[in-house]
Formats: sequence, structure tokens, C-alpha cells
Amino acid sequence: MTLVRKAPAVLLLALALCLLPVIESRAEGESDFLAGRTKACRNCALQKAALKRRDLAAVDLTGADLSHAVLHRARLGRAKLTGADLTGANLNKTDLKGASFAKARLEGAMLYETDATGADFTGADLSEAKMGKARLVRATLDGAKIHYAVLTGARLDEASLRGVDLSETNLVEATLRRANLEGADLNNSGLVDAVLREANLKGANLTEADLFGADLSDADLSGADLTGARLTRAILTGAKLDGAKLSGTIMPDGSVRE
Repeated sequence: MTLVRKAPAVLLLALALCLLPVIESRAEGESDFLAGRTKACRNCALQKAALKRRDLAAVDLTGADLSHAVLHRARLGRAKLTGADLTGANLNKTDLKGASFAKARLEGAMLYETDATGADFTGADLSEAKMGKARLVRATLDGAKIHYAVLTGARLDEASLRGVDLSETNLVEATLRRANLEGADLNNSGLVDAVLREANLKGANLTEADLFGADLSDADLSGADLTGARLTRAILTGAKLDGAKLSGTIMPDGSVRE
């Protein structure tokens, strides 16, 4: 009977001894990364980490928890952050050129004046992110969630935004020259004075969108839904509107389509 009663305690001790090396190894990995001795820290717990101005080019932070971390002016070019959690992180003025953020969480993150040229945000969640004047030229954001975000003055020229959720997003004075927005959701978004020259907006949802003064020269709006949208003073020279829904749309000349 004594042996039976002691069995659970023995098992717990054995389990603890098995897990101890794993725990110590993980802690050591995070410590080495923060000390700059390694550039790989997959799945590390780095919440609120202070990494301001750090050179983290080409680091591997796949699946890492960097929620509310400070990465202001850090260098993360070509870094791997696939599936990482950057909720509320400070990435203002950070170098993210060519980095991978596929399926990463960036809700409420700050990316003001960040340079993410050529970066991959496929399927990422950027809801409510602050991205004013961010540079996302030729970036891939297919299927990303960017609703309620702020992209005032951002540059998204030649970016791929197929099927992206940009509903109720502030894109005032943003540039999206030759951007691919096919099937994108721009419902109730603010695109005042935005530049969308030669943009692909086939089948896009632009219901109730504010396109006051927007430049849509040579843009493809075939099959797009512009119900209730405001196109006052917008430039539509050469734009394709085949099959577009224009019910209640305010046209450039101020007339309203029925």
C-alpha cells in the first residue's frame, strides 16, 4: 500500500526532471537572443521586450510572442516572423523590407513611417494598426485583415491586396498606383484624395466608400460595387466601369445615380 501511495509522487518527480532541460533550454535561448548572441528564437516568449534600434536583420522569430514589444527604429529586413504575435507592438520607423509576417498578429500595432517594401503580410491581422505614412510598396497583403486601420498617406504602389479586408479603414491621401485590389473589401473606407491610378479593383466592395477627389485614372472597376459611394471630384479618366453597381453613387459631377 505504501508503494501505491508513493507512485504519483515518483511520477511527478520524473516528469519534472524530464521537463527541466526543456524549460532551461528555452529560457537560455531567449536570454541568448536578447543578449545578441543568436539570431534565432522561434516560439520565444518576448512580450514587452525592449528591442529599440536593434539590428535584427534576417532573424528567425517564427511564432514568437512579441506582443507590446518595442521595436522602434529596429532593423528587421528579411526577418522571419511568420505566425508571430506582435499585438500592440511599436514598430514605428522600423526597417521591415522583405520581412515575412504571413499569418502574424499585428492588431493595434504601430507602424508609423515603417518601411515594409516587399514584405509579406499574407493572411496577417493588422486590424486597428496605425500605419500612417508607412511604405508598403510591392508588399503582399493578400487575404489580410486591415479593417479600422489608419493608413493615411501610406504608399502601397504595386502592392498585392487581393481579397483584403480594408473596411472602414482610413486611406486618406494614400497611394495605390497599379495595386491589385481585386475582390477587396473597402466598404465605408476613407479614400479621400487617394491615388489609385491603374489599380485593379475588379469585383471590389466599395459600398459607402468616400472617394472624394480620388485619382482613379485607368483603374479597372469592372464588377465593383460602388453603391452609395462618393466620387465627388474624383478623376475617372480611362477607368473601366463595366458591370459596376452605381446605385446611389455620387458621381464626379455631383449627380446621383439611381
